[in-house]
Amino acid sequence: MRILRAGDHKRMPWKNGGGETVEIAVSPEDAGLAGFDWRVSMATVATDGAFSIFPGIDRTLAILDGNGMVLDIEGSAPVLLTTAGDPLAFPADIPVAARLQDGAITDLNVMTRRDGLAHTLIRIDIDGGKSVPLASSTCLLLCHRGALSFRKDDESGALSAGDALLMTDAAGTAVEIDGEARCYLVSITTP
Repeated sequence: MRILRAGDHKRMPWKNGGGETVEIAVSPEDAGLAGFDWRVSMATVATDGAFSIFPGIDRTLAILDGNGMVLDIEGSAPVLLTTAGDPLAFPADIPVAARLQDGAITDLNVMTRRDGLAHTLIRIDIDGGKSVPLASSTCLLLCHRGALSFRKDDESGALSAGDALLMTDAAGTAVEIDGEARCYLVSITTP
């Protein structure tokens, strides 16, 4: 397990130059935008516009803050994403345009290379104690709001808003969480 502190996340420009992304974790470490196997990042979207195209990549998006965003995904009906809604999975290599509902939003973006990996993204609200089962070898728990303490095997620690816990060799285990927080759990699998 490794704690990834919010202050250490890497800031970088979007692939299309339209904004800035905060990279939480990437594999392999220090991989660029063209060479990652998987990537977890956050971005603030302040204007309507097209998403960057990532050939061979699948993406899931969740709205962390703001009043929502409509995605126009080629070949599909427009979809409204909000902080209350479920994350949305879609291919990152087809045209997608975003329209803000009312002001800027912050999103959480998970991407995996389609030919070798798959992923899921779920929201978990913590109010007290909770045991979270881990089904994948690689899991990342992002504490978006609030604070929590965690225990897994013989290790323990704490996360504040923006911090993440990267867990490897996690399949078939669980992480025990205590606190009040809104979290997101990323699970990365080999299909």
